[in-house]
Amino acid sequence: MNAQDDNTAALRTGLRRIFPPWEYRHLRAWAAARIAAATGMAGLSAVTLVGGSFTTEAIGWAAIFLVGAALAFAAGYWELTIARSAPPRT
Repeated sequence: MNAQDDNTAALRTGLRRIFPPWEYRHLRAWAAARIAAATGMAGLSAVTLVGGSFTTEAIGWAAIFLVGAALAFAAGYWELTIARSAPPRT
């Protein structure tokens, strides 16, 4: 029979299993960084389109940047909703 471990405070449940502990402690900051990165990638796609004179290659690279921006924005928004729904720290 297994003995119960005395370190019950270190158990991670729910969403704390998804994120590393150092990221979960500063979830709003990481979400803001991801949203800022998404904004930067969207700007890169605009610069790529204008600088490439709307060629086929420029449109392809801009689409890659926009997909990355959409993923980063979605991850940042998801983390913000998690941070809002978390109980206040005591």
